[in-house]
Amino acid sequence: MSKTHELKIYPKYFEAILDGKKTFEIRKDDRDFQVGDSIVLKEWDNIKYSGREIQAIIKYMLDDAFIGLAEGYVAFSLGILKIMVDCIMKLDTQQKNP
Repeated sequence: MSKTHELKIYPKYFEAILDGKKTFEIRKDDRDFQVGDSIVLKEWDNIKYSGREIQAIIKYMLDDAFIGLAEGYVAFSLGILKIMVDCIMKLDTQQKNP
């Protein structure tokens, strides 16, 4: 059964995914990531969330048996499902100022 993982991501990496330049993640495997799991990347500036999110699915994964990955880490490719950026901030503004 697939799981959903909510993960923090710094703005520069979030932007690289939005631009299509970054199509992978390297993470500590403390959540038992599996191919087919859903990922929700929430933009985080080390103080607060921006409200921007990317929903993706793990399409392919390498674990630490692959030479070059540190022990306990995985690398996985992302299949983008949904991008939520400005719509959240606009909705929030509209609700405050009807």
